[in-house]
Amino acid sequence: MELKIGSPAPEFSLPDDGGNTRSLSGFAGKKLIVFFYAKDNTAGCTCQAQGYGELYEEFAKLGYEIVGISRDSAASHARFKAKYSLPYPLLSDPEKTAHEAYGVWKEKTMYGKKSMGTERSSFVIDENGLLLGIFRKVNAKTNPKDMLDFCAEKQKEL
Repeated sequence: MELKIGSPAPEFSLPDDGGNTRSLSGFAGKKLIVFFYAKDNTAGCTCQAQGYGELYEEFAKLGYEIVGISRDSAASHARFKAKYSLPYPLLSDPEKTAHEAYGVWKEKTMYGKKSMGTERSSFVIDENGLLLGIFRKVNAKTNPKDMLDFCAEKQKEL
């Protein structure tokens, strides 16, 4: 199913970096940025995760929570989060349930070889669980600032 602006964001229920289960419904009443990334401790993903960490307070001022999702284990997430002092939860999706629900598990081509992988994507979800923004194939370096700009622009529209 193709996701559309204004439609309900797909529910997820995944373990976080502390072993607790986090669900989309648990964020009801809060605005949320959900970003999907490929792997902990890789250059692009680390840059993106740190960018969200550096802008965390700015997102909070606009009323947004942040959640990162990858296929890494909760234990890997715990180490990654501690290493870079990330102030938001990282969710583990080894079964790819959220990846598939959000349409980010895609066939990719690298050096002429096709394989399946995570398409770096970000989603902005309102306090009612509806999609406000869908951003696919995002740039790891600029994505956090781009999302902050988008959220600030959305605030002005209210």
